[in-house]
Amino acid sequence: MIKLHNLSPGQGARAERKRKGRGIGSGLGKTAGRGHKGQKARSGGRVRRGFEGGQMPLIRRLPKRGFTNIFKEEVAIVNVKDLSRFTEGSVVTPELLYDEGLVKKQGVKIKLLGKGDLDRPLTIKVHKVSKAAAEKVEAAGGKVEVI
Repeated sequence: MIKLHNLSPGQGARAERKRKGRGIGSGLGKTAGRGHKGQKARSGGRVRRGFEGGQMPLIRRLPKRGFTNIFKEEVAIVNVKDLSRFTEGSVVTPELLYDEGLVKKQGVKIKLLGKGDLDRPLTIKVHKVSKAAAEKVEAAGGKVEVI
């Protein structure tokens, strides 16, 4: 019968820790598994990440390309076809688009593009809108407000 006092881990489940530098008979005595001399035999003797023994490192051998524009505006794209999920006459705001999962990040500028068709009148409040998208929304009887 299994009781708390006679529980033990399975055979080979727990290995004893290596006791380095505890005599020649242990197999890890004297040099303690570090070999003879050299950088890796010293205390603190490791090379930094990316170091190639003094050879010009790969990261410095490869050419650098392009730059990062620090003034880049992040714009989320919503197409006209995605708006068909909203009920007729509703006001579509950036918060509503985020709640519906059409926009992944909150607080990002939103641009409405004209892919697809719209069959119901909606009032859409977005930051940017393409000409084709504005025409399609107005053709369906809705209106677009740029905020």
